[in-house]
This record gives sequence, structure tokens and C-alpha cells, in this order.
Amino acid sequence: MPRSTRSLACEETASGHAVGDVLGLAAGVAISPLPIVAIILILATPRGRPNGTLFLVGRILGLALLGAIMLTVGGSGGASTNKHPATWVGILKLVLGELLALFAARQWRRRPADPAEAQLPKWMAAIDRFTPPKVLGLGLLLSAANAKNAPLTIAAGASISAAGISVPQQIGALAVFVCIASLGVLAPLTVHLFMGERARSILGTWRNRAARHNVAVMAALFFVLGLKLLGDGVSILVT
Repeated sequence: MPRSTRSLACEETASGHAVGDVLGLAAGVAISPLPIVAIILILATPRGRPNGTLFLVGRILGLALLGAIMLTVGGSGGASTNKHPATWVGILKLVLGELLALFAARQWRRRPADPAEAQLPKWMAAIDRFTPPKVLGLGLLLSAANAKNAPLTIAAGASISAAGISVPQQIGALAVFVCIASLGVLAPLTVHLFMGERARSILGTWRNRAARHNVAVMAALFFVLGLKLLGDGVSILVT
């Protein structure tokens, strides 16, 4: 096989590995209950359709911005010359894994004995009075500035940076991450746009389930993904 062909095949393989490495992290961001509840409440307001779209845009921008910052910080130093992740990537994943494990323990201790007693943040009661800029800002805050989802996005950026792939391939892998991570918010908006009268009952059911199981879902999610990041970090540092 010619060298250029082998090189191209290696780059495609590395790019595929980078995408595969962030799929679980993206799924973790996507199923975060709080943003799902937020957009369902937004869709129930008089300006539900445009504000729901703005919320989705804010979420996509927030995830893309945080991921892009991580790629810029990592740059070409995310991987060594032999495509093995740099030491700082392993350390970062260890730190993020420990952070998620702590979040998981905290969430589990705070879970209500009866899921029906679960309470939503007080600001959600005023969501029907949010102006379009506030809705856009809320989308940004619940993605890039969210203390629970931001570690997953940072870890995804570090994984992509550590893959040793070209900038266009990094951008492509980040785009895949952002698209999958946004599905949890996109799904209610799609139902609202295309399901007509049935949308209200469907979204109501989703909202109630997400609110009821928010704490337990996030605890389990953080624990699993925290263990994954800890394992990745240890693997990088001992190899």
C-alpha cells in the first residue's frame, strides 16, 4: 500500500476512534434531565416555538464554544508524535473523573425518598416570563456553564485533541459530539413542531418523568462516566 494511502487510512481510523470515544460523553450530556424539562416548559409558553428554537441554538452554541476552547487549548499538544495521548490529557481525565464521581455521590445523597417529592429549581416557575435574550442565555448556561455537563464537554474536547488528527477532523468530531449532545433538547422541540395536539400530553409525560427521576438519573450517569474517565486517565498515564 502506498505511503499516502496508508497515511490517509491511519488518519481516518484515528478520526473514527475520536468520534467513538466521545459518543458516550455526548449521550450523557443529551439525557441530562434539567435542560429537557426547561425546554418543555418553554414550549408551553405563548412564544414556545421561537423561544424553544432559541434555547436549542443557545445550547448548541454553548457546547460548541466550550468544545472549541478545549481544542484550542489542547492544540497539537494533545497527542505525542506516536499518536499516544499526552500526559496532561491523562491527568485532566483523572481530575474530571473524580469530579463526576463526587457529583454522583452528592446527587445520590440528595435524592428524595419518594421520587414524587422531587422539586425543580425555583427559577423554572418564572420561565414563562423569560425574554428571548434570557432564553438564549439560559440555553448557553445549561450547556457551557453547567457544572454538571461542562466536565463531559471538556473531556470530549480533550479526547478529540488527544487523537492526533487534523484540525478539520477535530472540527468534524466536535460537530458529531455537539449534534448528539443536543438530541435531548431537540426531541421535545421536534415533537412540539410536528405532533400537533398530541404534543402537549407527550411532553407533559416527559416533563414529569424527567423531573421525578432527575437526581437518580444524574447520579447514575455521573458515576458511570466518572469511572470511564478515571479508567481512561489511568490507561494514558501508565502506558
